[in-house]
Amino acid sequence: MTDAFFAQLREDYSPRRKYLIGVSGGRDSVMLLHALHQAGFKSLVVCHLNHALRGRASGQDAAFVKRLAQRLTYQYESQRVDVKASAKTNKVSIEVAARQARHDFFAKVAKAQKCRRLFLAHHADDQVETVLINLFRGSGLRGLAGMRASAMHTIEGVEVEFLRPLLELWRADIDEYLEQYEIVYREDASNESHFALRNRIRHRLLPEIEQVFERDVRGAVQRMAKMAGAENAALEAVIEASHPGLSAKNADLPVATLRSLPEALQARVIRQWLNNNGIPGTGFREVEAIRSLVPLGSQVAKINLPQKKCARRRQGRIFIDLA
Repeated sequence: MTDAFFAQLREDYSPRRKYLIGVSGGRDSVMLLHALHQAGFKSLVVCHLNHALRGRASGQDAAFVKRLAQRLTYQYESQRVDVKASAKTNKVSIEVAARQARHDFFAKVAKAQKCRRLFLAHHADDQVETVLINLFRGSGLRGLAGMRASAMHTIEGVEVEFLRPLLELWRADIDEYLEQYEIVYREDASNESHFALRNRIRHRLLPEIEQVFERDVRGAVQRMAKMAGAENAALEAVIEASHPGLSAKNADLPVATLRSLPEALQARVIRQWLNNNGIPGTGFREVEAIRSLVPLGSQVAKINLPQKKCARRRQGRIFIDLA
């Protein structure tokens, strides 16, 4: 796998460019860092967020990643965030708070380093778990597509491109690579607990599904994600071709144009518009609420959104404003 994988990395991403890379210290991100180094990537900025969730072990993770970055002669950026306190303050789950803290950290480093390209170590097993999470949350086609190999995210006004070179590799492939190169990494005991939703899917739901179907279903879920991703991209291209810039950042949504679209495309445009304008955590409820501004004779003129923002309809246009 290795020579072909190194060649694929060099083909997909220029080793001469500067990149950020998120490194937790665990097996996946350490494997990716090692592979990029072996493939000749010289200008990496190793980014580590200490979530302060595992006591002394969290600090030891940070120290491990720092030593690793120094040994490979890469820049190192880190930050400590009390994720548990943040979750309590914002009344969200620890998983949501941790994700938001990571994104905020990556955006901060991207701005400081003047580099908007970020490598992440999500792999095929992560993709399967993500698709199942989205499925049971009632996601549409976009959610069933899971994570993209390349995706733009707007975080606190900063655009960052998330790059995921490992999406075609399974956890077993990563373990084989680590064993081949005798790579040391940090074990996170929380990955084996059933506290987090993703862990419950990994350790309980997937084995149960595979027992029912009497086969490994992960490949089928991965194929579905690929098909959904292709169809999702095709629909986005159709919308952009017929209505260029309709859901662009800082653009208002013309009500008359939305009204002319089928309901499914209305929802797609609104969801993309919210994403492009950096509104996190939006789903079916928020999209359908904004769609209530569209019909003729609608008496609704304001919809509350996350981050103390709202969507307003005025003079035939929908725009984002402070609540």
